[in-house]
Amino acid sequence: MPRVPYRRSALMQDRLADNRARIMRATRHLIARGGFRAARISAVAAEAGLSTGSIYRYFPSQAQLFIEVLTAAVAHEIVLLERITATPEAAPMRLRSAVEAFARRALDGRNLAYAFIAEPIGAPVELARLRSRREFSAVFQRLMLAGMRSGEFPQQDAEVAAACIVGAFTEALIGPIAPGSKAASPRARARLVTAIGRFCVAAVS
Repeated sequence: MPRVPYRRSALMQDRLADNRARIMRATRHLIARGGFRAARISAVAAEAGLSTGSIYRYFPSQAQLFIEVLTAAVAHEIVLLERITATPEAAPMRLRSAVEAFARRALDGRNLAYAFIAEPIGAPVELARLRSRREFSAVFQRLMLAGMRSGEFPQQDAEVAAACIVGAFTEALIGPIAPGSKAASPRARARLVTAIGRFCVAAVS
């Protein structure tokens, strides 16, 4: 008699998916509170209401868990940036709006932003960060190409320009969002965001 392959019930699949989502949410919450260092597996398990051992059923290592949380956060940021860069505004204004929006979100969630941008971490997560920067750069590269076609930006290497834009705004944010740095006043934050946006536009104009 032929063996019937085992298939998980829809209820079991939903439960597994829910647990996985809970683990990722818990990890993100802990990182937002205190960076990667706060998201130990035992802390994630407690936050998610699961056993420590069950975490490894869904993620083979802490690094893989961090990478998946980072990847999901980056995907969300990419959607937001693409929404801004797809507006009918002039290309320089779209560039400035996208950079400033990213900066404001980073300053609003300093621990999370620092972890995703610069917190010292192992090589696998660092490689995921590099991939994320390339994804951000791709958004700005498309905007640069569109701006050059319309004559709003001078002709230049769009790939290099986009990489420099991402490098500039992430580097400018590291100090203000680093652990131990004093939270800026609303006025100081606004000045910083404006300065970063203006610089990025001027650099490619």
